[in-house]
Amino acid sequence: MRQGTFQWMKSVNKSMILNKIRKDGPISRAQIARETNLTPPTVSSNVKELIEQKMVEESDVGQSLGGRKPTMLVINNEAFYIIGVDAGPESIECIVADLAGRKLKRSETKLQLPINNQQFMDAIKQGIADCLQGMSETQDKVIGIGVAMHGVVDVAAGVSLYAPNLGLSDIPIKEELEKAFGLEVKVENDARAMALGEYWFGNHGELESMLAVNIGRGVGAGLIIEGKLYHGSSDIAGEIGHMTIDLHGEICECGNQGCLQTFVTGPAITRKVAGKTSTDSLTAEDVYELAIQGNDDFAAILTEAGKAMGVGLTNLVHIVNPEKIVLGGGVSKAEKFILPAIRETIRASALTPSASQTTVEVSKLGDDATLIGAITLLLVDIFE
Repeated sequence: MRQGTFQWMKSVNKSMILNKIRKDGPISRAQIARETNLTPPTVSSNVKELIEQKMVEESDVGQSLGGRKPTMLVINNEAFYIIGVDAGPESIECIVADLAGRKLKRSETKLQLPINNQQFMDAIKQGIADCLQGMSETQDKVIGIGVAMHGVVDVAAGVSLYAPNLGLSDIPIKEELEKAFGLEVKVENDARAMALGEYWFGNHGELESMLAVNIGRGVGAGLIIEGKLYHGSSDIAGEIGHMTIDLHGEICECGNQGCLQTFVTGPAITRKVAGKTSTDSLTAEDVYELAIQGNDDFAAILTEAGKAMGVGLTNLVHIVNPEKIVLGGGVSKAEKFILPAIRETIRASALTPSASQTTVEVSKLGDDATLIGAITLLLVDIFE
């Protein structure tokens, strides 16, 4: 599928109709017209084109309210496919998924570090090619590629401006991939992509606002306001890892002192166990496993990380007041220790009783939350 078809599907009326069918299908043409304020002829002509394009299909006949039974419409989720890429600091993970987010195929390409811009782009291209291998029929239905990239991203240009964990900058991801594959490409910060995936596929119900926080080697967040992803004036909204928690704290890799990520990331946790064990090569996952097995010192370190995260999230509750906060990333797997500490800190510190009860939970999308977010970058453009 080439870029022209993707652009064709993005007309305002088609997107409005598609989103209505996605959310409320099976649904009749008449109901779409009533609830979108589009005229019945406009709905009918657009639906006709969408059916011809195989994006929409007719389902079982609906219930009659007097007169002929209406024909119901649903999204044909297998009409097109999207490639999602999680361009992490250690590997490139790719999936091919349908319009409902169901994964058909996946691949993983380990990065050989240190790495330069071209080697990094070659690894992404190889990961995508590996994911598509043996899927010749599906390839013709692929409408685009979504890339979730850590660090600072120029979303409009599709350029990774700064990827701190790789030590790279100014990577023209969108340009390179569109040239290589001839598909529409969207590039987004990984935490913000994760937030979109959570909002669409995390089963959180109807929310006006949601904050999704990715805690791994760094800390990033994505903020949904009135159903839309918020970027800020220069695309750095959500860089909460560099929120100052302690003016006299540890020096962060960004050069500032006492940033949130010096308390709560995987590397921060492993630094804090130094001297408490004879083993020097423990990972944050090891720390969690040993805490589960009864190591009280390690359990206390994880609890302290949760308290620090709670301080950061309380600040965000006071600034943006989200309905729900969702945690993802590797460190969130230590929820047994960090989640109670986060919730208690917010309860104790939030200004009002309602703010103190802000829902905080761990993502149910697991390790694939960012990949699901990557494909959602394209779905947003189609359906909204």
